[in-house]
Amino acid sequence: MTGTELLAEHEWQPMAAAHRDRMRVWTGPHRERKARGEPHPVFDFLFTYYSHRPSLLERWHPGPSRVLAGDAARRFLRRGEYVATEDGVRLDLTGLTENRLGTLRFIRSLLAATADRPARLNCFGLHEWAMVYRLPDDEVRHAGVPLRLGAAATDDVVEALDIRCSHYDAFRFFTEPATPRNALAPTRETQREHEQPGCLHANMDLYKWAYKLYPYLSAELVADCFELAAEIRELDMRASPYDLSGYGYPAVAIETAAGRAHYARAQADFTRRAAPLRQRLIDVCDLLLAAQTTRSCDVALNRHRTD
Repeated sequence: MTGTELLAEHEWQPMAAAHRDRMRVWTGPHRERKARGEPHPVFDFLFTYYSHRPSLLERWHPGPSRVLAGDAARRFLRRGEYVATEDGVRLDLTGLTENRLGTLRFIRSLLAATADRPARLNCFGLHEWAMVYRLPDDEVRHAGVPLRLGAAATDDVVEALDIRCSHYDAFRFFTEPATPRNALAPTRETQREHEQPGCLHANMDLYKWAYKLYPYLSAELVADCFELAAEIRELDMRASPYDLSGYGYPAVAIETAAGRAHYARAQADFTRRAAPLRQRLIDVCDLLLAAQTTRSCDVALNRHRTD
């Protein structure tokens, strides 16, 4: 296998411990809140909407380009996706099921289509406002958190500003009266046609696409995507209609020109930071797809020789 890095046990074990500690900064407080039955309107999203278990987020995996030496590496063989070689233990890049290959192809095509589009920075986070538009108080998602402007004034903001949400998984949570106010009507089937790199949710979703590829990419890449998603989530909720001052989050008042300018600047920065992560995920997809092609060619060649 070309282009691989051989890691001695004294090299990869500290990497695994450092990754675990890095992620426990997030998973530890989440577990403590969950044990107390204490919801968090900002960070619960990272563990509820996104379905990767905290234990898996903490688990280090080497990725497709590393071979692990030493007796301790043999524990990876219990996971099923790894094989033993003369040098050590590595991922078996040819062992993906057809179902996982379909997921891989979808992720690659979505990420590439998104990367090829120019960023649009004029949505101003109104998706969260559209999710509570004309909604009864007892149906608001974060029922324990008050609306910063109150229900009537929140509705006024939705009616005064243009809604331009391009992300299906945000749009599908719009209230029924808010849905026709959106400039677009994204669907799951048209997701690849609409997603664009300025969208906060498209950039948070890099974490989702990373863990969907688990364990066929490095734990460090998953962690990088997770931490970016956590930062973006803060902006997402600070620009929302909810009053999060009790949680220590000052509002980004997108109902004002100054607030919208602040949001667009932050959105542009996240767009810039997400781009290399998106490309790294595309590169992983390409490597895995190339491995499947090589495997298919080898199978066909062996069959020809047998015939």
